[in-house]
Amino acid sequence: MTSANGNASQVTNNGDVRKPFKIFIGYDPREDQAYEVCRHSILKRTSIPVEITPIVQSDLRAKGLYWRSRDQFESTEFSFTRFLTPYLANYDGWAMFVDCDFLYLADIKELTELINDKYAVMCVHHDYSPKEKTKMDGAVQTVYPRKNWSSMVLYNCGHPKNKGLRPEVVNNQTGAFLHRFQWLDDNEIGSVPCVWNFLEGHNKVVENDPKTFPKAIHYTRGGPWFEAWKTCEFADLWLKEMEEYMKKKSNVS
Repeated sequence: MTSANGNASQVTNNGDVRKPFKIFIGYDPREDQAYEVCRHSILKRTSIPVEITPIVQSDLRAKGLYWRSRDQFESTEFSFTRFLTPYLANYDGWAMFVDCDFLYLADIKELTELINDKYAVMCVHHDYSPKEKTKMDGAVQTVYPRKNWSSMVLYNCGHPKNKGLRPEVVNNQTGAFLHRFQWLDDNEIGSVPCVWNFLEGHNKVVENDPKTFPKAIHYTRGGPWFEAWKTCEFADLWLKEMEEYMKKKSNVS
């Protein structure tokens, strides 16, 4: 982690090094297996304490925190609930939101070491225009500016601008306002290397260039947990991780 004056320091929440790094994963009942594998891949590799919480829309509705009607272009149940991350983190310290269709191949500590307190959020600045008309299990594929920027975001939860992401705002603002980070100025959006949100089918590995090897694969078009995507790129890595998770789960039970 880097402070505004450039000095490196360990990631903390409100200055307490004993507090785990908060990670919120978008949850959709149709992708329960994806959520479990994503969570497992993070826990398996982390060298720092983390606290992982699924963002479950039905729970948020029951608590009166989420009430907006489903939009026809929402492909998952966390299309908008993701923006409650600073609120759910009590506007304290840094936290990460990530879609459930990620597979982590590196220690999350490496990602936290990129954090810079001068930014309100940090993410991969993708230039992504998918060619497919549908994704996942037939959901409509939409194209818009800053697409996929919001799929993995490091939030400086205590930043004054992020305190504006109240439930009322998340429930009433447009998709454009939220997914394009329009509550922020451009210079408040820090950049993270694309290997931390490596889009399957879009980003490419350059042979003999370790800087291009994915640290977190994002199966944004659809992953092997969907029948239509069982042979997608990097499917073997996800299936191997799933087998490890299932074996560990059976040993525990």
